[in-house]
Amino acid sequence: MANRGPSYGLSREVQEKIEQKYDADLENKLVDWIILQCAEDIEHPPPGRAHFQKWLMDGTVLCKLINSLYPPGQEPIPKISESKMAFKQMEQISQFLKAAEIYGVRTTDIFQTVDLWEGKDMAAVQRTLMALGSVAVTKDDGCYRGEPSWFHRKAQQNRRGFSEEQLRQGQNVIGLQMGSNKGASQAGMTGLLPLVLQVPHFR
Repeated sequence: MANRGPSYGLSREVQEKIEQKYDADLENKLVDWIILQCAEDIEHPPPGRAHFQKWLMDGTVLCKLINSLYPPGQEPIPKISESKMAFKQMEQISQFLKAAEIYGVRTTDIFQTVDLWEGKDMAAVQRTLMALGSVAVTKDDGCYRGEPSWFHRKAQQNRRGFSEEQLRQGQNVIGLQMGSNKGASQAGMTGLLPLVLQVPHFR
């Protein structure tokens, strides 16, 4: 992993569990989709988590990916840098994450910058890219490139329109279900008050 020393004790155990969640088969699918989606001459990385991380960690490919999901002229990241400076690379990752959230990826599916740049949780990076692909397929706005079956289509809200007459009928049904409150009052409750006052209180 980049820029990190060895892990010891508990932190090493946690890191191993995180790494076990990484999916090598999913990596291949994501790489194929990103290259196809960007429609540019992007070099295919060698297989493996470390290579996948190195391929994405400067933010260049990620920014090209999110831009490709918008019509020409509407790209959210107009200037993509290929700088080797660490803070520039992390800045670009952050730009991608912000753009992905605006695009429709849930906050809970967004990885942290260090997850990618330091290779702390590449499974989280995969999760974000999968969520992005799902949103793109669901939007179905002509910008997605690839097989629709590569990603799960997200459930759409099923909004139903009711006429005023239907709403009135629904209110009548609710009223009947709740029953009648005729004859009910608080009068029968007053006799309980002295009993409540007589109950001793324990502190």
